[in-house]
Amino acid sequence: MSMGRRQEESQGALWVSARDVAVTPGHPFYRRLNKLLEKHDFDGFAESICQPYYARTMGRPSIPPGVYFRMLMVGYFEGLDSERGICWKVADSRSLGEFLGFGPAEATPTHVSLLNTRNRLPVEVHRELFTYVLALLAKEGLLKGKTLGVDATTLEANAALRSIVRKDTGEDYTEYLKRLAAASGVETPTKEDLIRFDRSRKGKKMSNEEWEHPHDSDARIGMTKRGACDMIHKCEAASDMETGAVVAVTVQAADLGDTETVGETALAAVENLAAVAEREEEAFPALSRRPASEMVADKGYHSNDCLSRLEDGLVRTYISEPERGQRNWTGKASERDTVYANRRRIRGERGKRLFRLRGEICERNFAHLFESGGMRRTHLRTHAKIIKRLLVHVCGFNLGLVMRKLFGDGTPRGMAERRAAFSDVWGCLRLLLGALGKRFRCQPAIFPSSNAGSGFSCAARIVAA
Repeated sequence: MSMGRRQEESQGALWVSARDVAVTPGHPFYRRLNKLLEKHDFDGFAESICQPYYARTMGRPSIPPGVYFRMLMVGYFEGLDSERGICWKVADSRSLGEFLGFGPAEATPTHVSLLNTRNRLPVEVHRELFTYVLALLAKEGLLKGKTLGVDATTLEANAALRSIVRKDTGEDYTEYLKRLAAASGVETPTKEDLIRFDRSRKGKKMSNEEWEHPHDSDARIGMTKRGACDMIHKCEAASDMETGAVVAVTVQAADLGDTETVGETALAAVENLAAVAEREEEAFPALSRRPASEMVADKGYHSNDCLSRLEDGLVRTYISEPERGQRNWTGKASERDTVYANRRRIRGERGKRLFRLRGEICERNFAHLFESGGMRRTHLRTHAKIIKRLLVHVCGFNLGLVMRKLFGDGTPRGMAERRAAFSDVWGCLRLLLGALGKRFRCQPAIFPSSNAGSGFSCAARIVAA
């Protein structure tokens, strides 16, 4: 056989028949996921909620809504952080093209089409899809909704810290330093002079009250997960403590404390669970009576006002209490009773068990969503755009819980790792049984062409002996 050589330039065929295109079987995970979505009429529901935002008779057909939502879910399953990267991955993978419903000779959607579809559909449509996926979880018995664990994390914004400007004058940081240097007597400072002046000046600070990013006013100055000072957003999620499903997710300003943002997340969780109970009343009757009646959180959520608001909302709290020393409760009888009641609960056996469970579920969900899921850094600007992507991203995570229950794998990567681990174990077993066969000189009985067969035969004879 002679060695083939790659042709640098070749004239392609003018016409290519679809029969001549090599068709490979799709990824088993995505084939199973498509069967699950078809079973619950995912495309029909997506088209029904998106229909009011498209023309009925005129215009070029857009990306089908089911394809649009699937593409954003691919971002979670494949760990892709940008929509442009999703489009490149889909165009390059035939299994993903099959998952979206495109043949081998059909072109997949471009980044511009995906962007236009996202801009056309409002946040409410994405919230309805999120509720639909929660109802799907309820049908599979993966949603209880009584005890919720709340936690927050940071997302790196698509905004550079060096590009911030002052809110009052609109000047950037370099212009601001030049003005301060000129006021202090330095007429024409060089770049090195500005650096030395900035290091030595007193009262140096960069607060969110004075500075903002010109292209993303929702981004805030803060510390990222890597420990660097940069522009960030705050993401807060509420998870079902019994099943691990994420029942609510919000994006808020990063300079707000946890006690200020927990109310919006708790309200979103109650609304989502109530919508699921209304949609699946027969399959989920307990949720319609008292959704989200218990909440577990860390000490960042502990304050008198926060505990009082949650108690007024009939929520039993299990919030860790920080060490504050001796407190003065003069004129605060109701706040004292609320704090003491929460203290008694967290010191009980159930409270300790819930705290251990919260650390396991909430932190693991964040690791799946933002680390392996690829959403730690967002490439979108403003909260209205980020929450659209994040809602469908979480839908992919929740669907992964259903896939893990039905088929044992929640992501394509997890399926590949499990099969690789199984093959490694099977290979070790074959080597072990082959060694046993040689040691006891057993004849192969099951696999005559392999030493592992003699191992099986040998093991049977050893047990019989």
